Amino acid sequence: NGACNVAHKNIREQGRFLQDVFTTLVDLKWPHTLLIFTMSFLCSWLLFGMVWWLIAFAHGDLDHSTRLQRDPAMEAAGVPDSFVPCVTSIHSFTSAFLFSIEVQVTIGFGGRMVTEECPAAILVLIVQNIVGLVINAIMLGCIFMKTSQAHRRAETLIFSKHAVIALREGKLCFMLRVGDLRKSMIISATIRMQVVKKTSSLEGEVVPLNQIDIQMENPVGGNSIFLVSPLIIYHVIDKNSPLYDISPTNLNHHEDLEIIVILEGVVETTGITTQARTSYLADEILWGQRFVPIVAEEDGRYSVDYSKFGNTVKVPTPSCTARQLEEDRSIM
Repeated sequence: NGACNVAHKNIREQGRFLQDVFTTLVDLKWPHTLLIFTMSFLCSWLLFGMVWWLIAFAHGDLDHSTRLQRDPAMEAAGVPDSFVPCVTSIHSFTSAFLFSIEVQVTIGFGGRMVTEECPAAILVLIVQNIVGLVINAIMLGCIFMKTSQAHRRAETLIFSKHAVIALREGKLCFMLRVGDLRKSMIISATIRMQVVKKTSSLEGEVVPLNQIDIQMENPVGGNSIFLVSPLIIYHVIDKNSPLYDISPTNLNHHEDLEIIVILEGVVETTGITTQARTSYLADEILWGQRFVPIVAEEDGRYSVDYSKFGNTVKVPTPSCTARQLEEDRSIM
């Protein structure tokens, strides 16, 4: 399905991930992202709730509130209270925590508000509002990026389950079919292919995942494609191809052979670049078969039957390598 199965182990420089916190948050799984989203707000509320409680404690607001609660007769008698607290109606840490939430999310102060008695309280009010805006921007941006990630659009870009090798224009070709299920287009779509296999150099060095780019051909030429309907993309197996010496006999013995196909383009509706990938192992390549037609004209319009998207039929194909086929033709 194009997913990478390479595991990264023993990474010593883990701090590099923290240098790009936003990308790290976007790459996390949804449960971890939601946990961090919740804890970022909760921790900031608790932190500033503690700050507001310390300000009230240092200014004596808590002691004064306790005295009023113990002597309600003074309040009932209408004796004026000349004491001005830093924040009104702060009686405990719970009320300080509620005030912290009200400041940061602008729910509404109600009976609690900052007075001009304490400059430090005004400074904390400004700092908490700025911190709250930063947290909102980062976390909401992270949630937006996760919900609009480009790979979601790639779910409707489909590849045939199997690839085939057959004759086209008298040459052996590696072919696959690609299509787009949505009506919205993929702009500037390009497709490329790589062969990944284990190789050895002349000096004896073993390269376990050697990547070899091979040229893809398509009906409109070049690597650009126009996915108005499913297309059959093919690669001519010539002397420059890494498949030049592949035959149906030894194809089944190439357990380390994998052909990766990558389609890239810009999503028309969002303008975000998306990428869809798939891969074909040796046992997923069918020799001597061809894809059946799926586009037909009905009532002046072209109709695509996706139920036959991956169907193939057998066709006469030489059971030899492209090298042998070319040599036989040169002799004749």
